[in-house]
Amino acid sequence: MLPDQEDRWFERKPVVSWSVGGGLGLFLCLVLLSCGTLSGFACGNSGQRAIQELVYFGTNTPSGLVTPADWTQFLREVVTPRFPEGLSVWQASGQWRATSGVMVNEMTYVLSLVHPDDAATNKAMQDILASYKTRFEQEAVLRVTTAVCTSL
Repeated sequence: MLPDQEDRWFERKPVVSWSVGGGLGLFLCLVLLSCGTLSGFACGNSGQRAIQELVYFGTNTPSGLVTPADWTQFLREVVTPRFPEGLSVWQASGQWRATSGVMVNEMTYVLSLVHPDDAATNKAMQDILASYKTRFEQEAVLRVTTAVCTSL
């Protein structure tokens, strides 16, 4: 890698070769096609279908940082009332490209939830994201949703 390219590693695009031999290419095509039908997957005898959410909340704001006390208050007032069954939270170091094109590096809180796949829960998630954006003047909050099987 050239010295002037070291800071641009994130701009490289992955190379995918469809010239793989035998049944591997067919297998990859089937896997990719099946991704569109996740709502039809089965969890077996002991599992139940659910949604896992990973939500990434950046802490840089125009007026400073979201402090640990601010985050705790947000969890108590906004998140926990909507998901009293439980959740997990941890800190991470994140980076993303703002709409201005500037690379933003910031401390991030990651929220992990497992919940039913229904309209009420989706609305609750949308309310949480909108509340965080408004309260802390955020341009974006990343939400990653995955269909999963759960069992206790």
